[in-house]
Amino acid sequence: MTTALTTHPSAGGEIVRTGAADSATGTYAGPAGHPVPGAEVPAAPAALLSVRDLMIGFEHVDGPLVRGVSFDLHRGRCVALVGESGSGKSLTARTLVGLTGAGAQVSAQRLVLSGGQAAGDGDPGQREDREHPDGRKDLDHRGGLDDKDDLDLLRLTPREWRRVRGGRIGFVLQDALVSLDPLRRVGAEIDEVLRIHTGLSRRARKDHVHRLLADAGVPEPQLRARERPAQLSGGLRQRALIASALAAGPEVLVADEPTTALDATVQAQVLELLAQRRAAGQSLILISHDLAVVAELADEVLVMRAGEVVEQGTPEQILSSPRHPYTRALIQAIPGPHTRGRRLAGEGQAHEPAGASAPVTEPAPVLEPVPVLEVRGARKSFRTPGGERRVAVDDVTFTLGRGEVLGIVGESGSGKSTTGRIVLGLEDLDDGHVRLLGEDWSDAAEARRRVLRHRLSVVWQDPLSSFDPRWSVRRILDDAIRAAKRADAQADSRAEATVEQLLEAVGLTAAVADRDPGTLSGGQRQRVAIARALAGSPDVLVLDEAVSALDVSIQAQILDLVHDLRAQTGLSCLFISHDLGVIAHLSDRVLVMKDGAIVEEGHPRSIFEDPQHPYTQTLVDSALGLATTSTTTPTEA
Repeated sequence: MTTALTTHPSAGGEIVRTGAADSATGTYAGPAGHPVPGAEVPAAPAALLSVRDLMIGFEHVDGPLVRGVSFDLHRGRCVALVGESGSGKSLTARTLVGLTGAGAQVSAQRLVLSGGQAAGDGDPGQREDREHPDGRKDLDHRGGLDDKDDLDLLRLTPREWRRVRGGRIGFVLQDALVSLDPLRRVGAEIDEVLRIHTGLSRRARKDHVHRLLADAGVPEPQLRARERPAQLSGGLRQRALIASALAAGPEVLVADEPTTALDATVQAQVLELLAQRRAAGQSLILISHDLAVVAELADEVLVMRAGEVVEQGTPEQILSSPRHPYTRALIQAIPGPHTRGRRLAGEGQAHEPAGASAPVTEPAPVLEPVPVLEVRGARKSFRTPGGERRVAVDDVTFTLGRGEVLGIVGESGSGKSTTGRIVLGLEDLDDGHVRLLGEDWSDAAEARRRVLRHRLSVVWQDPLSSFDPRWSVRRILDDAIRAAKRADAQADSRAEATVEQLLEAVGLTAAVADRDPGTLSGGQRQRVAIARALAGSPDVLVLDEAVSALDVSIQAQILDLVHDLRAQTGLSCLFISHDLGVIAHLSDRVLVMKDGAIVEEGHPRSIFEDPQHPYTQTLVDSALGLATTSTTTPTEA
């Protein structure tokens, strides 16, 4: 039974729909999702995937974590679920592929994958389906349920899900290095999917693996098929993962954050691959916190918050005329050249949209002409496993003034992170020198380095991996304080007071001190990482991809925090990122690196508006910043 779309109340009120036709009933739903009397539209073809009033909860958890999600996915179309961490978007995605988890309680008025031909290639092989008394069909070891069957996804057994998942519904996760077996060759990973879901011979499967990799844009597929995931770049790993997900020709591809933390050019390549699959008839469900990605691919967008859909419409409607305050806050939190001079997030929580575009009230810091950091002619090379030397940093020269934010941008392998490690003293130079606060740093004796080391500090991309999981936040910060100054009789009492001051400085309460890092949100963990970096009152803070894996609203909070610290303390920052929007928002100057060398330097606006180097132009073209959409304040509801 097909039910009409209904609205579900949320923390911000009703779901805001900009107007959509229910494909099953032909009824037009008005802006609030209510049927418009007398308004009829021609019935559209039946949806490939129909979701009505999806509710997801778990045993021993009060209330559903996801409630009232409804949408239709048609062939060759893309539906996107957008929201920050905890919004329920990834839980919804996992439910659609039968991976909700133990103790899950899932219900829906309708959760049906309609029958029809698969979108991809491949011979499904001989099937020996067996029918149960209740009408369900069992599967043999080589196939899935008949492609012509309508599947009620709520009634599938675990055994049936193993055939449907990969056979009719493909799944792509964010981190290919985690999703792919590190001990298996890439070709073997894809071959297993073909072996389970098709009747192809071994030789035919091998040829098909090579064709799938080639179709996914992997160069030299015969060679890459014999390599393991760690031997591939991030972009190639993600392409191989997509090839694996598409191996059995699924009708629906669910992609959960497929481009998060990828370089702009690699991100553009992966999105182009997904767009090609969509153009070929593949249906996509895209899960993302990146509204720019959504604008590229989606036909319909569902904005989720706290497990509910708060707004639903086309990307154009959502991005140019958002009606819900939360949607407006997400859009206004996107960094770029147009956001310079204003805060990205409101005061306090990310969920407070009213202050999303509050102007920056602090005056810009006065930059001193004497640099706090000076890098001259830095060169660094590494020996490859084959015995050759690869140049990672080639004649890099720059200065960093007090209170200045210098952005370094480039894709993987550009040398930006190695440059950061050279500044931190974690890599020895082959040639050149580094001066810190007017003193020699790169060639200083270790005794002198120990004295100067606390004047430099760093925040990495993944703070959790840099914390001891056995330690509380208090112990982590106390350890950093002790490392920055000599212990004495009053060390313990001073350390405890300073721990609280550090937490306050990064916008956290003193109660966080007694929690373990694993119990904190991603934004809270990154704030603790910044607090640890500030323990020694550094003059220079190096941030290496410090916000690349964060949701846009959490990213906005961290960027605002860095701005505030810089304005209040005169802190100098070396901000390393592949995200041109982040760099343009925060930096006073930008260095563009390629193949270990600086190819362009300038003000962020000039880099964006008038790039001089072809590589910079490529980065700008690949960057999916919503400058055009976001420079104009979204229409108020």
